[in-house]
Amino acid sequence: MSPSAWLWVAIIAAGLVSWLTKAAGHLVPERWLDHPRVLRIASYLTVALLFALFAVQAFTTGQSLALDARAVAVAVAAVLLWRRAPFIVVVIAAAGVAAGLRALGWG
Repeated sequence: MSPSAWLWVAIIAAGLVSWLTKAAGHLVPERWLDHPRVLRIASYLTVALLFALFAVQAFTTGQSLALDARAVAVAVAAVLLWRRAPFIVVVIAAAGVAAGLRALGWG
């Protein structure tokens, strides 16, 4: 079998596994999901997964850690969020800082 055929097999298998996982979620009794501990853990997992995705995108380049314009932009965004700036202002300011630093040759 050619490499592209194996790629399609992998894509279809991943789709099936995803579908089966989602279908299995409907079989879990609702009283298990309404338990406060399960609700708390589910909310923590969501935040942890989102933070992991953010950290990988903001602080890595390839296989190594990177401290570049993205990290400064994240710091600017964090300060603006802390000061309760509107979200569009946060996004535009962070993007502007990252673009400015990259234009200056840093990161």
